[in-house]
Amino acid sequence: MHEAESSACASVRLNCWFGVRCKIHVRLGMELPLAETIFDVAIIGGGPAGYTAAIRGAEYGLKVALIEKTEKLGGTCLHVGCIPTKALLFNAEIWDHLKHAAEYGIAGIGTPTLDWAAVLKRKNAIITKHVKGLEFLMKKNKVTVISGYGRLTGSASDGVHSVEVTGADGAVSQVKAKNVILATGSDAKMLPGLEADSTILTNIEILSIEQPPKSLVVIGAGAVGMEFSSIFRSFGTEVTILEFLPRVVPVEDEEISKELTRLFKKRGIDVNTGARVEKVEKTESGVKVTYTDVNGKPQVKEAEKVLVAVGRAGRTENIGMDKTKVELERGLIKVDGAQETAEPGVFAVGDIVVGLPQLAHVGAMAGMVAVAKIAGRTFRPIRRDRIPGCTYTEPQIGSVGLTETQAKEVGHEVKVGKFPFAGNSKATIVGNHDGFVKIVADAKYGEILGVHIIGPQATELIAEAVAVLELEGTVEEMMFTIHAHPTLAESLLDAFGAVEGMAINA
Repeated sequence: MHEAESSACASVRLNCWFGVRCKIHVRLGMELPLAETIFDVAIIGGGPAGYTAAIRGAEYGLKVALIEKTEKLGGTCLHVGCIPTKALLFNAEIWDHLKHAAEYGIAGIGTPTLDWAAVLKRKNAIITKHVKGLEFLMKKNKVTVISGYGRLTGSASDGVHSVEVTGADGAVSQVKAKNVILATGSDAKMLPGLEADSTILTNIEILSIEQPPKSLVVIGAGAVGMEFSSIFRSFGTEVTILEFLPRVVPVEDEEISKELTRLFKKRGIDVNTGARVEKVEKTESGVKVTYTDVNGKPQVKEAEKVLVAVGRAGRTENIGMDKTKVELERGLIKVDGAQETAEPGVFAVGDIVVGLPQLAHVGAMAGMVAVAKIAGRTFRPIRRDRIPGCTYTEPQIGSVGLTETQAKEVGHEVKVGKFPFAGNSKATIVGNHDGFVKIVADAKYGEILGVHIIGPQATELIAEAVAVLELEGTVEEMMFTIHAHPTLAESLLDAFGAVEGMAINA
């Protein structure tokens, strides 16, 4: 465990990747090389899973090292994922409101024009702000940040693991720790034979394009594909979605998928499910995508750019697991309820863990679980049916728990309640009343099994539902839980009542 510093402490100074000087504090006034310092935990990867584990570990009093191969903390989420994408989605929302400014009594705007450079500048400023915030948090919590690529070197020797760290200059050093947390994240998958460039895009390239494309083909209708489709449609792009599976956002309740498809088509987005992409070819003007439609007929779609959004692959290669007892399943790491692998003292969190969705908030919680176990503190294992899923399209989606189909498949007698936002006064006030709230409940005991929302601020509203499921709330309890008026959250109250056929506003 980390011990309090004394006035007699000396320090070893290390050059950290974000340009400041970090300290390893050593007792007895003796300077000690990094290789001889034994940390309580060394974390490989500085994304949400890794930096969250580092901060919580330090709060528990652990001596923590955080190893990151890039120049800045934050991982995919902060730099080319969650944060910049949601920044653009907010810009798109404002842009959509401006199109209807006159309806809100805002006159004199004329025809607004899009300054894409300013949009990107704001997005980048948000990233920079939070990178600096992470730098501050590392210093505040006395986390030692080490620049380099970390690899396991084998099992522990006398209870101590060695992590090999290769710096940008090729220099190799060793970091010793009693425990190691793997938090190496994931990369966007690419279709066979394709490479990302200025025409064939992944989530990385599309976030820095010079202008919104006139036309865009999106391959994949998960959260990433649907969010970028929503963004660029708002900015006037002709968008075509190609999804191999029978429905968009396939992890969601079937009624949510159906409603999102309807509303995307209403926005002028060409949604194609059951579509198998056969070939992607570059042309003089952009790209040509050949695919087989749901009826088995060959189709061709040409566009200025194509976005490949077919999932993510965990970074589990070349991190030294072959020298340990760590077990893989479909390329991802198997862990127990404390996030510990089959190799004692080695934990895995985030996108590299089998059985958990690749979401930043899941990785962050997994990191907190792992360090709680290491510190001997109380923790609760992550439950798959308690994880909120959020898709920040227009309209938004927020969900938690079992879908109606899943609840029936595991043997529940199900009762369902639905309430449309069209009956919610706040939704009318904010001019956004498409969508609904759906409650899936156990018919016998009334326990709430799942909540599925599509509509305004669904990604915020879902937090109440997560708490309800964690506390094993019932329909009866929630029907008598007062919700403020007028709020979007009242739609949940009406949806709970709808399970018993007693919604007030429908």
